Amino acid sequence: LLKELIISPTTSIIKEAAFKNCSSLVKIIIPPSVTEIKTYAFSKCSSIIEIVIPSSVKSIERYAFYRCSSLKKVSIPSSITSFEGYVFAECSSLENLTIPSSVKKIGFHSFYECSSLKELLIPSSVTEINSHAFALCESLEKVVIPSSVTSIGSFAFYGCSSLKKISIPSSVTSIKNWAFFRCSSLKKVTISSESTYYGRIFPPDAKI
Repeated sequence: LLKELIISPTTSIIKEAAFKNCSSLVKIIIPPSVTEIKTYAFSKCSSIIEIVIPSSVKSIERYAFYRCSSLKKVSIPSSITSFEGYVFAECSSLENLTIPSSVKKIGFHSFYECSSLKELLIPSSVTEINSHAFALCESLEKVVIPSSVTSIGSFAFYGCSSLKKISIPSSVTSIKNWAFFRCSSLKKVTISSESTYYGRIFPPDAKI
């Protein structure tokens, strides 16, 4: 069974589903020659614990690390400008996450059901948090949303049941349905009167 993977130093693209379902793989070394990680490249590599993505990587596509359920730590370089759909979704052991200040968009379901993630600092480069981006991150206790963010998508933080308070800056002009719904511990919400939101956004007993 494949347990350790050293990718050739001449590799520039890790192709679609290249190592998908390599469930015994514990360690990956990605060389600085790699510029793109394609969709499903390491999806369901359920034994990987840590990943270091080199600064040569400019693009990580959808589902690239989807359901890497043992992944605890990932180092993301400042060459990345956006997270695509489901890129780290269901990485249920992920505890530490540093989003680099180069990132402008957090795509839909990017960190969906990362149920061990406790704290999240979103850098001031981010303008969009798309639908389901951090939904069902059940251990998430603290989120800092910077004044660069203008929109929060539907279900973005849905079911973050450990989140106790949230402050939404005046830069956020659009909050979509169910963005913070089922956040059962959320009791305090600070939000600007300039923000526009309709329907069910917050839990019924949250103080706004």
